[in-house]
Parts: sequence; structure tokens; C-alpha cells
Amino acid sequence: GIKMMSSKSKGILCIILSALSFSFMSLFIKLSGNIPTLQKSLFRNLVAAFVALILLLKDKPAIGCTKKSFGYVFGRALFGTVGIFCNFYAIDHLNIADAAMLNKLSPFFAVLFSYLILKESVAFYQIVCVITALMGALFILKPDGSSLLSFPALIGMLGGMGAGLAYTLLRKARTLGVSAPFIILFFSVFSCLCSLPYCTLHYTPMTFIQLFYLILTGVAASFGQFFITAAYSYAPARELSVYDYTNVIFSGIIGFLLLGEIPDYLSYIGCFIIIGASVIMYILNLRTDQKSQQ
Repeated sequence: GIKMMSSKSKGILCIILSALSFSFMSLFIKLSGNIPTLQKSLFRNLVAAFVALILLLKDKPAIGCTKKSFGYVFGRALFGTVGIFCNFYAIDHLNIADAAMLNKLSPFFAVLFSYLILKESVAFYQIVCVITALMGALFILKPDGSSLLSFPALIGMLGGMGAGLAYTLLRKARTLGVSAPFIILFFSVFSCLCSLPYCTLHYTPMTFIQLFYLILTGVAASFGQFFITAAYSYAPARELSVYDYTNVIFSGIIGFLLLGEIPDYLSYIGCFIIIGASVIMYILNLRTDQKSQQ
């Protein structure tokens, strides 16, 4: 089946699997309890770096990183790290829904930056679908928005922007032939080094179960990283970003099944909107493809 799929379908499958992985990551972060956010980030990235390193040593793929492409690999690491730190800061200082909403701006920014930086053309319907999916996410997240004119909100928005820019640079690095494990390893090690000073000064002792959940966080994050890195090597952001919002649906389902969180009718409306936008996007993309092939 997978070999027969078009690269766009592979990209969509990978981004949905990535969204699922990141939903599990959020669950494990929640279960790991009261530990400083940067300490959680450090463990998340340490595990991801370890997994990427094993893959690099096992498969020995050509790293494919040249002087020209290193700038993009570095930029992906830098803005990805900014994205994580800003998102974590927002989670600590805003209610979770508001923080999540600001982080969900990243698919929109990914489309914007791929247009500005990679000069990838974006159709009007693609922008409409991404904005519609974002609206759907708001129905599920229900941000109260009371703090949206605050400093933490600005940081949260910068987090979404950082992530969107990181994905754009990631795509560029992949199209220049840099191997996925190398990009992930570089990003993970870079993030670890950035959070080390704080974690050394403010280290919080952890129980065995907390450590276990943090390792699971790292494993889930690794899957998320690999799938998203694969996704952007298969297809451009304008065709994928709308599917990133399935993360909100998966998180709702996981919360319901494992944490007993009961979704309300607004959440169902949100799921319906996101799935609708995704399906419409898929159909319109197919049509555009068929037209261009005629």
C-alpha cells in the first residue's frame, strides 16, 4: 500500500502520525507532574537525540549536510528551540487552552513562511482551509482569551511563529538532501544545550515514575519529530499544515479515554470543522493536481 501512495499522501499520513505522537507526548508531560518545564524539555530532547544517534549509527545514511544546507539545519534547530521554550513558557503562564491556541498558529505560519522564504505558491483555498481548521481548534480548546493581550501571550505567539519557521527551514534542508536523523540529532542536542544551564541551577529531584513518564515523553517526541521531518520532505507546507490540527482531535480523544475528560458539544463541533477542512483541502488539492496534469 505505502509504496503505491503518492508523495503527497505519504506526507499527509506522516503529518497525521506526527500529530498523534505529539498528542501522546502532551499526555506524558501532563502525567510527569510538577517538574520545571525546561527540565521536561531537556529530557524530551535527550531521548530524541539518543534515538536519532542510534539511527544514524545503525543506518549510516549520508549526512548530506553541506556549507549551503547547514544554515537551514541550524535555523531549524534555533527556531525549533525558540518554539519549544516559548510554548512551555506560555503553558506555565497562561491557561492551557490559550497556550495551545497560540501554539496552533504554527501551521499557519508554516504556510506563510514557505511562501515568503521558499517561494512556494499558495492557493487561496489552502489559506482558507488552514484558517478554518484553526477556528475548529478554537472550538475544542475554548481559549477564554482574557490574557491574550499579555506578555505571556506574545511569547506564546512567538512560539507558534518559531515552530512554523522551523518547519519551513526543515523542508528546505530536506530538499537539499540532508538526512532526517542528522537534522533531528542536531536539533535535539542544540535544545538540550540551551536548557542545560537552567536545569543545572534549578534541578528538581524526580521519582522513578516521573522519570519513566519523561522518558516516554521523549520517545513520543522522537516519533513526532521523525514523522514531521518525513512529512515535510514529501510535500510542501501548504498541502500538509491543515492536517496538523488533527493533533487537537487526538488530544481530546486521549484525554477522554485515559484521563476521563468529557468533551462538550463545542468540542464535537470543532472536530467536525477540522475534519471537514482537512477533507475539503484533500479534494481541492487532488483537483488542482489533475488540472495541472491535463
